[in-house]
Amino acid sequence: MPHRTLTPFGGEFLAPEREAAFQTERLPETLRHVQLLFLLSAVLNSLFFLSDWRFYGQPHFYAAIPARVVVVAIALICLWTVRRSRSFAQAEKSMIAWEWVNSAAVAVLVSSHSDLALFVVLMLPSIYYLALPTSFRWSIISGIACSAMMFGGYMLPEPASDTTTGLFLAIVMLNLALFLVVSRSNRLQRLEWMATQAERRTKEELIESRTMFETMFKTVPIPLLVVRMDGSLVATNDAAVRYMGATADALGIKTIDELYVEPNDRNAFLDALRKDGQVSNFETRVRLADRSIHTVLLAGATIDIGGEPHIMTGVIDITERKSTEERVWRAASHDPLTGLPNRAFFQSRLEQSLAQAERNGTRINLFLIDLDNLKSVNDTLGHDAGDILIKKTASRLHRMMRENDTVARLAGDEFAIIVVDPFPLEDPQTLAEQILADLRRPFAYRDGHLASQASIGIASYPHHDRAPSELMRDADLALYAAKAMGRNRTVVYSPDMREKVEQRASITRDIREALRQGQIVPFYQPKIDLQTGKVVGFEALARWHHLDQGLLTPAAFQTAFEEPELSIAVGEQILKQVAADIRKWLDEGIDCGTIAVNLSPAQFNWIGLAKRFLEIIQAAGVPPERLAVEITETVFLGSTASHVVTALKEFHDNGIRIALDDFGTGYASLVHLKQFPIDDIKIDQSFVKDVESDADSAAIVLAVIELGTSLGMEVIAEGVETIGQVDFLRRGGCTQAQGNFYAAPMSSCQVAHFLNRREAECA
Repeated sequence: MPHRTLTPFGGEFLAPEREAAFQTERLPETLRHVQLLFLLSAVLNSLFFLSDWRFYGQPHFYAAIPARVVVVAIALICLWTVRRSRSFAQAEKSMIAWEWVNSAAVAVLVSSHSDLALFVVLMLPSIYYLALPTSFRWSIISGIACSAMMFGGYMLPEPASDTTTGLFLAIVMLNLALFLVVSRSNRLQRLEWMATQAERRTKEELIESRTMFETMFKTVPIPLLVVRMDGSLVATNDAAVRYMGATADALGIKTIDELYVEPNDRNAFLDALRKDGQVSNFETRVRLADRSIHTVLLAGATIDIGGEPHIMTGVIDITERKSTEERVWRAASHDPLTGLPNRAFFQSRLEQSLAQAERNGTRINLFLIDLDNLKSVNDTLGHDAGDILIKKTASRLHRMMRENDTVARLAGDEFAIIVVDPFPLEDPQTLAEQILADLRRPFAYRDGHLASQASIGIASYPHHDRAPSELMRDADLALYAAKAMGRNRTVVYSPDMREKVEQRASITRDIREALRQGQIVPFYQPKIDLQTGKVVGFEALARWHHLDQGLLTPAAFQTAFEEPELSIAVGEQILKQVAADIRKWLDEGIDCGTIAVNLSPAQFNWIGLAKRFLEIIQAAGVPPERLAVEITETVFLGSTASHVVTALKEFHDNGIRIALDDFGTGYASLVHLKQFPIDDIKIDQSFVKDVESDADSAAIVLAVIELGTSLGMEVIAEGVETIGQVDFLRRGGCTQAQGNFYAAPMSSCQVAHFLNRREAECA
């Protein structure tokens, strides 16, 4: 505010540096003004010489002429010094010198009491106050000093008269009035100067801002366009020209609308701009000079140019980003081998389809498809063939479905289809049969042909369930039933399937409770050397001491071996008891031979299986060579296969024998014998039981014995029931046998008695 920046009386700036800046800026004008004043003083006083001649001969003449000379001389001297002044302070010294010397000389002149004397007495102080731009302090000092000298010069030659008092009061009033005039003038001058400075700064800032804006507009790397509301182009920056590939004139376009691929997007952009005053992240597509189409984000705001509204728009190309996002999205949501949606994307699509079906009152049919022969293809022809089979299956499924249906690959050999049309329940079965028929058609692969077989489970919304998870469970139960019925078929979900699952869950709970109470224990069936008749070891078989049903075999609680977590728990409890029994027998001096424990395929889901196995027998103090593991060929199937190699190698490296159980009933047995460290092979009892009556069974058994012998393996026959079977196996070269002919599985407390009796029989 002015009253805070200016002195209250003098009207000058309170801040010395600001006052100096004011004086410095006005210095050229001050110097011109003062020079003119000094020049006029010299000229006028030179002319006044003529007036002074009228006093010729009088005493006053001899005083006036020297005074007049002094007045002219001081004016010329100050004129000369002022012209060489480089600052206000230097110029002010010249002005003060002129005021004081001039006042003294003029005081002599007014003593003549001429007609002009009284006028000069009042006029000269006024000139000092009003015409000389000295600082306020020196204006007052010089004005008062001049008035005093004028009053003295006018009054001293004569005694006081009646006009003395009046003249004195007039001079006082004149000084007071001039004091106010100078104060107000100073204030107005500085206020005007501040306003001028502010205006100048505003203009400079405006010019700088405009220059900076124009520079930024031209040089900013983001394409910028300025258009009128009707779309006509006003200006573009260099980045826009580079981005578009040419100027608007070269492109031959008159309005920005011609750049849009979708003309309606321009209207949508304007609507958003009118609504919010500005737009950001408006996505659209534009066509550039090379006719290529790019996806861009537009950011725009209205600006006023010459009173007319315009739009400034920034353009950010996101074509590459969209492409990257698309690749990332596809990588996250699609199967890399087939290009079909993966499980996560399928789940999302299922939820959307069900929500839409609920709104529209339509049906959804869910197909879960599982390839039956992928494992055999991988094992016999290699994984490349398996991948070809999967891709061909995906292609056929995708081709059979319509655009609004969804085909996905959920896992290795699992596919799913969402059929969104409201088919009756019979139609999905017809479609599923068509799918199976199409998948069975062979296709060329290398020098031969491949074909796939599949099992399909179907569930329908809303007939079966409404929730996505429940519908998936229904279809999964139907698929499980299709596999259980022999595969290569279609099954539609029915509620009794869930009842079976609930029964399975109930059995699982009972098994967990049995584990907690120690009701699941090992029973031991001996293995006999066919040449010597001696016991070489035992197979530990799980038994359940059921409180109501008595002693149950594994067939009654097969569920325990199908679920990884429960299978691991059962296997660990059996192993702990076996290790404890071995330690007890060894401590009692009983040679129990090698005890074999069975490992289910589900246990191989656990990567730490072998490590935990070894920890348990080490904790019990049992030598590893006292134990063997028996596995079936099913452990090599499915997702656990990658864990099998590691586990078997660890068993083998620690001296634990590995036996392949039920040999000949699975797939690619010879491949497994070659790839894995197998020590023993066990002939399945289904072959052994008919060796006396069935030539094919006998041939198979002899072939297995010969194969095992040639590979340096022990061959063990299971399910031996008769002496005839024993004789056949012995003559065929089989090394070991087990079965009820020798002994049924027995509890641990019966083992010592059996060994003693057997030893006595062989003696």
